[in-house]
Amino acid sequence: MFAKAAIWTTVLSAGAVGAAQAGTVTVDVEVPRLSVAEYHKPYVAAWIEDGAGAHKSNLFVWYQIGKGDKWLKDLRTWWRKSGRDLSAEDVSGLSSATKAPGRQTAKIDTSALKGLTPGDYVLNVEAAREGGGREVVKAPFKWDGKKAVAASTKGTTELGAVAFTIKP
Repeated sequence: MFAKAAIWTTVLSAGAVGAAQAGTVTVDVEVPRLSVAEYHKPYVAAWIEDGAGAHKSNLFVWYQIGKGDKWLKDLRTWWRKSGRDLSAEDVSGLSSATKAPGRQTAKIDTSALKGLTPGDYVLNVEAAREGGGREVVKAPFKWDGKKAVAASTKGTTELGAVAFTIKP
C-alpha cells in the first residue's frame, strides 16, 4: 500500500472541486497543547464528503514520515472512507509530516481538484495521537462552483479551531 511511497504525507486526490480553476483551498487547523506526561504529535487527515457522506476528495494527511505508514489506520474514519484504498499513483502532491501544537495551515491549488458539482458538502478533519485520543470534526458547506466558500468548526480534545476556505 504505502510502502513504495517513502515520503508522501500530504495527499491530494483527483476528485474534488469541479468548477474551480487556479484557486486555493485553505485549511487552518489548531493543534492544541495538551498537558500529558508523554506527548506525541497527532496524525491529522482532512477530506471532503458529499451531503450523503460519500467520500469525494482527500485534502491532506499529516503523519510520521518513514515508520508512520502502519499507524495511518488509527485515523479510523478517514482510513475507512479512503485511506486503505490509496496507492502512490493516487498522490498528486507532497508536503510535511506531523505538526507541532499551534495553528497549522494547508494550502492546496484547486486546479488539482476536480469533480465537485454544485451542492452540499462536508469538510472532515480527523486527529489521532499515540497514547492519546482521537477526534473528528465536521464543517458543512454549500458549493456552487463559482463563489468563495468559508466554513469553520471547533474540536474539544485533539483538535482546536478548524477553518476552511475555497477561493476559486
